[in-house]
Amino acid sequence: MIKFEHVEKIYPNGVHALKDINLEINSGEFISIIGLSGSGKSTLLRTINRMHEVSDGKILIKGEDISKYKGKDLRNFRHKIGMVFQSFNLIDRDNVLNNVLVSKGNRLNLLQTLFKFYSKEDKIAALNSLDKVGIVDKAYIRADQLSGGQRQRVALARTLTQNPELILADEPIASLDPKSAKIIMEDFKRINDEMGITIIANMHHVDTALKYSDRIIGMNNGRLVCNCKVKDMTEDMLEKIYEGHEKEDE
Repeated sequence: MIKFEHVEKIYPNGVHALKDINLEINSGEFISIIGLSGSGKSTLLRTINRMHEVSDGKILIKGEDISKYKGKDLRNFRHKIGMVFQSFNLIDRDNVLNNVLVSKGNRLNLLQTLFKFYSKEDKIAALNSLDKVGIVDKAYIRADQLSGGQRQRVALARTLTQNPELILADEPIASLDPKSAKIIMEDFKRINDEMGITIIANMHHVDTALKYSDRIIGMNNGRLVCNCKVKDMTEDMLEKIYEGHEKEDE
């Protein structure tokens, strides 16, 4: 599904965030990317939906070079990729349902978006997504009245309403308490298993990555130093991922 070919990323400040990345990710996999802060894991994730442009090399999705997408084609491409952030990115003063419906905004004009002219079908789809993550009863509650775990489930429901082929999750549980983190990870795993959606997540906690993932991608100082199935992970591999290096901003 996704193929990195000799991908490089050098930021304007000179930070060499990705160094000759060669990697393939299959449809339906649950991948966790792990590594120290500054290892390049966030950069790697964000090149997939072109939030960050690569400096050299290619990223192919279903055989197509994604750097060729412009304008409407780029917007349509991004709509097939859900994104879940650590910070939730919700509109606090709006209710949960409208926060989920934001994902439908790419095909509405400005006036329709401003006045929330969503169709009955869109609203049903949003409610179904909330039901899938167990918080449909919160549909008409303001987002700022929810707990952190509930807010992240709203973000996940918003992503599901896009009908994505792929979900990128950037440290999705980093700001959550252990109980909420467990619920969110179980949601991700269920979505991956039951809906077949490919999930790629940056993970801070190694134990969590090992518990829920099919495969581990390990980054160190911009290089891919580990690419293996969870069952094949060894202590030596973990040491290679987490050995000290000069920390750089991702």
